[in-house]
Amino acid sequence: MYDLIILGGGPAGAGAAVYSARKLLKTAIITKEFGGQSTVSETIYNWIGTKEISGNDLAKNLEDHVKNYSGQFLDIFEGEEVEKIEKENDYFVVKTKRQKEFKTKSVIVATGSSRRKLTIEGSLAFENKGITYCATCDGPLFSEMDVAVVGGGNAGFETAMQLLAYCKSVTLLESGDCMKADKITIEKVMAYPNFRCFKNIELVKVEGNKFVESLTYKDKETKEEKTIQVSGIFVEIGQTPNTLFIKDLVKINDYGKIVVDPVTQRTSVDGIWAAGDCTDGKYNQNNIAVGDAVKALEDAYIWLKTKEEDTSK
Repeated sequence: MYDLIILGGGPAGAGAAVYSARKLLKTAIITKEFGGQSTVSETIYNWIGTKEISGNDLAKNLEDHVKNYSGQFLDIFEGEEVEKIEKENDYFVVKTKRQKEFKTKSVIVATGSSRRKLTIEGSLAFENKGITYCATCDGPLFSEMDVAVVGGGNAGFETAMQLLAYCKSVTLLESGDCMKADKITIEKVMAYPNFRCFKNIELVKVEGNKFVESLTYKDKETKEEKTIQVSGIFVEIGQTPNTLFIKDLVKINDYGKIVVDPVTQRTSVDGIWAAGDCTDGKYNQNNIAVGDAVKALEDAYIWLKTKEEDTSK
């Protein structure tokens, strides 16, 4: 019986594991791999305390930090994926796809999310070579360049606004027949002279030499194809939270994200916390995910110790 099981090996999961081991809680971390979404980033400039680091190096650092605490108070199960969590009496049973079962008094879910990616001609070849999924991480690299944003929701328009501060021009492309972002956000971005947007389009292909040089799209009504010259393509077409395994146990919002109390990271079920991109938190960043996880761990620690005291009375 574990005091705590942590699900996920990204920044949130790693942060929770380090803090938990240091508090001498009997802990297990279960993860398919370490690193999270950052492994796809060639260079990360906003990991606090590090001027720049590759996604792979960040993943290795997270893994090394966690494994430094492996031993009496921390078990690591790498290469495992959670299939289901069930509540039994006053504890939880975590079941993996390899048909292993673990019992625990509490759980921190830090399984993150997966970004929906472009699947058009050339998109795979130019990933990390002009196609990117994080304006905060990579936007400054495209200073004084023409770029495109794919996606007309709030994330797309917020990305466009951020890029307009230093890019030469920003073209936003939306597949639907209307922009889905808030009206106020749309009006703010539309006011920039170096911004334009097109809706009801279908992306066709990405072309370039070593890096992205152009993006071709088709007007769904006229069927006319147009090509724009861009050096960067920022994709904001949504994320898929990795929460299917727990959707029948805790409260999930309409987007599949776990609903949490932002003060404590508690879910709707006593004894389960969640942190990072799998939650309904507003912003998705590595540093925020770690902060969420530390909050969750601190609250879980108090919860566990309080239960121990109540039991001993």
